[in-house]
Amino acid sequence: MKTKKRNKKWVILFLISVALIPILITIYEVIFTDDKSVVFLGNYNSKIAIIVISYYVLLLGLGVYWFIRQLIFIAKLKSEQSKVKLMLLKSQVSPHFFFNMLNNLYGLINKDVIKAQELILKLSDMMRYSIYESENETVTLKEEVDYLKNYIELHKMRYHKNIVVDFKCNIDENRRVAPLLFIILLENAFKHGVENLREDATVTINLTSSESNIKFTIENDFDSSENLKKKPGIGLKNLKRRLELTYPNKHSLLFSNTENTFNAQLTLN
Repeated sequence: MKTKKRNKKWVILFLISVALIPILITIYEVIFTDDKSVVFLGNYNSKIAIIVISYYVLLLGLGVYWFIRQLIFIAKLKSEQSKVKLMLLKSQVSPHFFFNMLNNLYGLINKDVIKAQELILKLSDMMRYSIYESENETVTLKEEVDYLKNYIELHKMRYHKNIVVDFKCNIDENRRVAPLLFIILLENAFKHGVENLREDATVTINLTSSESNIKFTIENDFDSSENLKKKPGIGLKNLKRRLELTYPNKHSLLFSNTENTFNAQLTLN
């Protein structure tokens, strides 16, 4: 850091020196010679005039170069800051889900070995996707849908009650999207809906894609009296921040609810 500061100091001194040379030449000509012209370079020898002009052109070029370098540096710095923020937000996605699954696995080992093995495989696949695929800027919609379906199946294995999940897809499977955006809305549907309902737990999901946008809609039943006791989590806050970083001015996130149903709609343009 100190070396960079010293280098900048010498660059500034050099630029000042370059700027002063033609000015000093002009002052010398006016004071110590008979050349009293007030016109800049008016009676100068053509060679001297070319040298003086060249100095100013060089100075202008160096100034433009320095200015462009500063703009590039600032752009890179902002980009790196955004990436760091994005990675931090990604790292906070669904930790409670994995903790709950591990607790379930511990209870299943001595009761149902086959079911425990199936849970381990699905959980392993989800963790691999969360850790490795989330490092990519985009994934295919098919990969994202498979991840969501694994999540749904694992939740169905957890609960000892009837859960109806209607997942409709009408997508271009090769269309690409930022990873782990939809899972936060799905998590909320289970956390605030399915977990609190003793029966008639229903989640309806619709995912569509077109040339202009990708639309994810999810609706779940919930117990309004139970949800009043819960404090808002960081999931939606993180989702909003990620959308701002990944799809600036190219997304909409809308929420609506009735007495017993909650609806969320995410559109990526």
